[in-house]
Amino acid sequence: MCDFTGQLAGAGATKILAQLGAEVIRIEDPVRQGRWDILRGTQPFVGEHRGIEAGGSFNNHNAGKLGITLNLRDDRAKDLLRELVAASDAVTENFAAGVMERLGFGYEALRAVKPDIVYVSNCGFGADGPYASFRSWGPIAQAVSGLTFQSGLPDLPPAGWGYSFMDHTGAYYMAMAILMALYHRRRTGEGQWVDLACIEAAGTLHGAASLDFTVNDRPARRDGLPNSNRCQSPAMAPHGIWACDGDDQWVAIAVRNDGDWERLAEALGEPWAADERWVRLAGRLAHEDELERRIGEWTAHRDKHEVAELLVAAGVPAAPVLRPSERIDSDPRTSDWGMWVTVPHSEVGDTRVEGLPVRLSETDWAIGRAAPCLGEDNQYVLGEVLGHSDTEIAQLEADGVI
Repeated sequence: MCDFTGQLAGAGATKILAQLGAEVIRIEDPVRQGRWDILRGTQPFVGEHRGIEAGGSFNNHNAGKLGITLNLRDDRAKDLLRELVAASDAVTENFAAGVMERLGFGYEALRAVKPDIVYVSNCGFGADGPYASFRSWGPIAQAVSGLTFQSGLPDLPPAGWGYSFMDHTGAYYMAMAILMALYHRRRTGEGQWVDLACIEAAGTLHGAASLDFTVNDRPARRDGLPNSNRCQSPAMAPHGIWACDGDDQWVAIAVRNDGDWERLAEALGEPWAADERWVRLAGRLAHEDELERRIGEWTAHRDKHEVAELLVAAGVPAAPVLRPSERIDSDPRTSDWGMWVTVPHSEVGDTRVEGLPVRLSETDWAIGRAAPCLGEDNQYVLGEVLGHSDTEIAQLEADGVI
């Protein structure tokens, strides 16, 4: 795979395929020190390491890949890229719309090099349409997608979902699209251009809100709603997140039916929990604010883990809300699953990177190496893959082509 992707929306997709066995070759610009991907060399950092090789996000999203440099301002670099395209199954990128065309490597130009090439672009707003000229970053695509509008606490402005939801979703759809296009080529011999847009991928996260609007013509957000700590559902109550003892400590509780409520009431052990208003779902929904307040008073002085363990033992769905650091460092399920893999990086040393949340009994994923340093694999790719001599490669480096 000839890979121009950056950030998580693109680089995350090709990382998935690298973990599943694809040979992914990153193309980076030596003049800009690889900063086509603005995450290269940016925090978070490991220890005291700094510089273009030390960026934690970049090193996570690109683990398992090879990396070469090509200065595409030079025609010799463009010729090398055409050689690499001819040897590749797919070309992937997530630049803004039109960038690859301006570089001289849009889909038609790539087809001229390799007629059955699979070309996959993942722009924030897609390759055409009224938003194609917009520049995208996580919160921007999230806002246009409608997800930001649904977030937040009652009577306060929309809060947004953080930076990475669109990127994760877009990356998974991009990986799936690459595989679908390659499968189509295997069946028919035809390549194709696959156009993705993160704002459309984000639309798949609307779930019940989209259904509620299309069927009932109700907006996804109205004054005072939704309470983002509550799962707003006419089928379940109480169902949400409650504060526990300590700074920013929370527990999730879901009461699926009247039987769950009976078990929760017994576990709570509070006189108010015996109120007849709570026995049936209709009563719990009618007085949901009061019910949530009372549960919150009960959880407020208790440890989140103890609350979850008590309720799970009683047969009520519950779980502590874990910080990322807790999930990675202290949750036994994470270590049992093997989600975080330690790989040796030539500049940073041993560093943990994210694996895949799946396990395959016969063809499991693997991360065989850390993210590449800038131009780390020039010799292998240009020499062994494309067949150039050591003398040629040395001259290309001396001339600033690589």
